[in-house]
Amino acid sequence: MNPGRIYQILMGPHISEKATIVAEDSQQVVFRVSKDATKPEIKQAVEELFDVKVTGVNIVNVKGKTKRTMRGLGKRNDVRKAYVRLAEGSEIDFLGGE
Repeated sequence: MNPGRIYQILMGPHISEKATIVAEDSQQVVFRVSKDATKPEIKQAVEELFDVKVTGVNIVNVKGKTKRTMRGLGKRNDVRKAYVRLAEGSEIDFLGGE
């Protein structure tokens, strides 16, 4: 896969309370991905970028909330998340800590 395409597909990790719980309990990592990314592309991008073995990918499309602002109604951006299940013994450490 083209290195430029990897960074177009994977937009970054999704850090939240739920993502942390999923990472600890079920060996999964959550990424924000582009709208046109497919499951095989996401799997290949994660395997090449982090040098891990991926066993499965689930995708969630989250619709942006409508919020009231001073100027009327506004809308947050839609987000596409990928829950990537890693093979036993594989680990991705975003903090680079111990």
